[in-house]
Amino acid sequence: MKNIISLICGTVFGIGLATSGMTNPAKVLGFLDVFGAWDPTLAFVMGGALLVSAFGALLVRGRERPWFADNFSIPTRRDLDPALIAGASVFGVGWGLVGLCPGPALANIGRGNVEILVFVAAMIAGVFAYRLIARVRALRTPKKPIGY
Repeated sequence: MKNIISLICGTVFGIGLATSGMTNPAKVLGFLDVFGAWDPTLAFVMGGALLVSAFGALLVRGRERPWFADNFSIPTRRDLDPALIAGASVFGVGWGLVGLCPGPALANIGRGNVEILVFVAAMIAGVFAYRLIARVRALRTPKKPIGY
């Protein structure tokens, strides 16, 4: 059931991206071009998403658990660590350079556009590189003795 709900949510998200034009990298780059031919439509899309999210937050307030899961997955960390800052920076630079982030890139993959396919391949390679680096770091980190 969880996978079906995830598929439905992802499909609705993809339809929303396509309907709003946010799968078009030129639209995103137009929003980021504040000193040129600025296109404010992304701000309206983000504002609409914020309203829907706020309504959803009000809807679930006070509930003990979600409808289709055992518990809420709410992040508990509030600190900014170097990995978070580096990851956000790479994401932002990539988004600003090509006008794509993972959601629109995956929504565009069916078009067969070579640039999109290269972006998705690089994104997947980045995920695997991160996992490999994390695994190597975990092996190199000395284990603390019991009692510390």
